[in-house]
Amino acid sequence: MGFDEEWGRLRSDAAESRPTGMRLNSTGPGPLLPNGTEDLAATPAQKSAAANTIETELEPDTKKAGNWADETSGSAVTALEGWDTAVGLKKVQDTWEKQVKALMGRLSAEKGALRATSGLFVRNEIQIDSDFAPLRSKLDNL
Repeated sequence: MGFDEEWGRLRSDAAESRPTGMRLNSTGPGPLLPNGTEDLAATPAQKSAAANTIETELEPDTKKAGNWADETSGSAVTALEGWDTAVGLKKVQDTWEKQVKALMGRLSAEKGALRATSGLFVRNEIQIDSDFAPLRSKLDNL
């Protein structure tokens, strides 16, 4: 058997054994895309609206909920002072405060990223344009 025959047989064997259940070139419809679109892009207005929602709703509500839980836990710790339960509640309260602080930091970072994304795309387009400028000038001279 020659190389071409063996290569052809190996290629056909590989094509027949290839799994067909996975697609790498798109997301396809599914639970991550409830509206069925495969376009994951968002407009600058949508990004701005999401950042505004984080700023005007999520951050204040998260802070308010965190403070309310702190106040309630604090009064429970005070009421149970001297009991082992108070020590446990204090530890839970400290953990809660750290988690709220981490969540507030994450919300702030996401808000900043949403607002900065549009500028990143614009700067990227300008850079690509400048990278192709020498080629365009050569093509213009032809």
